[in-house]
Amino acid sequence: MFICGFNMAFLNDNYLKLKAGYLFPEIGRRVKAFCDANPEAAKRLIRCGIGDVTEPLPSAVVSAMHKAVDEMAARETFKGYGPEQGYDWLRHVIAQNDFRDKGLDVADDEIFISDGSKCDCGAILDILGAKNKIAISDPVYPVYVDTNVMVGHTGDANEAGAYAKLVYLPCKPSNGFIPLPPKKHVDVIYLCSPNNPTGAAATREQLEAWVKYALEHKSVILFDAAYEAYITEPGVPHSIYEIPGARECAIEFRSFSKNGGFTGTRCAFTVVPKTLMAQTKSGEAKPLHPLWNRRSTTKFNGVSFIVQRAAEALYSPEGKAQVAELIKHYLGNAEILRKGAKKAGLKVFGGVNAPYIWVRTPKGVTSWQAFDKILGDANVVITPGSGFGSKGEGFFRISAFNSRANAEEVARRLQELKW
Repeated sequence: MFICGFNMAFLNDNYLKLKAGYLFPEIGRRVKAFCDANPEAAKRLIRCGIGDVTEPLPSAVVSAMHKAVDEMAARETFKGYGPEQGYDWLRHVIAQNDFRDKGLDVADDEIFISDGSKCDCGAILDILGAKNKIAISDPVYPVYVDTNVMVGHTGDANEAGAYAKLVYLPCKPSNGFIPLPPKKHVDVIYLCSPNNPTGAAATREQLEAWVKYALEHKSVILFDAAYEAYITEPGVPHSIYEIPGARECAIEFRSFSKNGGFTGTRCAFTVVPKTLMAQTKSGEAKPLHPLWNRRSTTKFNGVSFIVQRAAEALYSPEGKAQVAELIKHYLGNAEILRKGAKKAGLKVFGGVNAPYIWVRTPKGVTSWQAFDKILGDANVVITPGSGFGSKGEGFFRISAFNSRANAEEVARRLQELKW
């Protein structure tokens, strides 16, 4: 019942522009329906869809967490609120190990600790203006698109799911699935390397072209390096800051989820250089670093002390060795899955510098048809490429995050499929 003279509270209409449910919940819905209808097949289901790790936390991390819990149990060492930006000791060890030891100029206080790169990739829009022209790869991690829709940076979507006001950068076999700078001007550019979903890693020359473009156009690159630890090929940059000039045009996102197994533990960090500028409405250049600091202190209470001690342990000699073993395990799975898909007669990309295999569907088969076929006949969950954008149609992604036995079984089942 409406009371005369009063309106309801207003909602954020931008959410109504979203075409469908977020990709992974939709996959979950379909998988649940299949399992409910096929209880016997559900018993042999193997999930290679969402990029969630499966192996236990490194022992160095577990030991550090136990010690931190003990500290929290004593009044003398108990910790309450910590610094919203992260404890100084963790910011220091990150800046030293991931950047300065590799010749890159990143200060401790340019590191901001958070509970996930996914969160930061969306939250970064808090400090960027609504008038920016946004460029996004296609296919792409859906969070980049959906968070821009949610804050009102786009128009409506067309029938293909492409949103007005976004500039889509095609990623296809001919460009190695790494987008080229556009001919026209854009203000903000999302780049992900190694790439999710395609598994492609940008070369130094490709990143140099993007940094040159950003400096010339006074653009900001949002560089998602969540999978940098999986880079195996020499000469492939692990950080955008390996490219001269990147400190003046790029923010970098990193995560402990996929290298340290922190998907359920939650810790990541974002690098915001003090030399990175953007303009006010009046055209005055201002640094973004203090804005992100203010956003962090206002909207975030920081990652827990216990989890930050866990992240610090990843940089110990034992932690580094254990992380290397985890990455070796998942990349070993990727190699098995690559070979299995190839033996099945499928065209395969990725899986060398990333834990994802990007597979072309057989001719005439859509990505969701491939999803249903592989789920129904092989009882394996993959991710349909169209969920990552229109240019993802005709492909699907296989995640290498699994046990070795499951990776081998999936490779075997793929070869038994009759398309």
